[in-house]
Amino acid sequence: MPVRDLTRTFLRQITYGGNDGIVTTFAIVAGFAGAEAQGVVGVGTVAVLIFGMANLLADGVSMGMGEFLSDRSTRALYRDRMQRAKRRDPEALVADLTECFIDQGVAPGPARDAAVALSSHPRVASDLALRHRFATESPEGAAPIARAGMTFFSFLAFGLVPILPYFIAPDGQQTFKVSVAATLIALTLLGLLRWRATGEGFPYAVGETLGLGALCAALAFGAGVVVAGFG
Repeated sequence: MPVRDLTRTFLRQITYGGNDGIVTTFAIVAGFAGAEAQGVVGVGTVAVLIFGMANLLADGVSMGMGEFLSDRSTRALYRDRMQRAKRRDPEALVADLTECFIDQGVAPGPARDAAVALSSHPRVASDLALRHRFATESPEGAAPIARAGMTFFSFLAFGLVPILPYFIAPDGQQTFKVSVAATLIALTLLGLLRWRATGEGFPYAVGETLGLGALCAALAFGAGVVVAGFG
């Protein structure tokens, strides 16, 4: 599967897992950096690596399992509601679809004509009714296990970036600054993936991803400073 198609198929999982991975692990880095800025003794590279990797693995598994269970639940709910919708009286389904089209701005006459035409295709008609009444999306596309795996992989791949400098130069005085730069690059890459997959404006797709990630990082650093200040 081409990279662009792969990105589109798993855009939610890549964006959700990647962004959460970056923010989660950089929060550890920034929190310890904030504590060190307050002169807390005993906070160093080992602590960053231990807590960073522990959170990376634990949260990655948790997110992957959460995605899997959520997807399975959504599919089960859709199937149940679809079966109920198919057992409804045809005229009730027509009335439901007519109301749906009217809510979308279609005139009553054409709305009913369209509903009558679609009622001869129960699956399509029921799907439209479910989307309108319950905001239930058809769980098409990749299998739950594939979505869970992509969420886990994205969380791990992007989440490793903020703590990678601590493996390469554990005692470097500029390690935190390198981590900040690496985190910004990872967020930019995530924004670029979103831009390529969705066709959104480049400044919006990249700027929003960078802005929200930077905000979370700043809050984590500030939390480290505040907590250390009470220590």
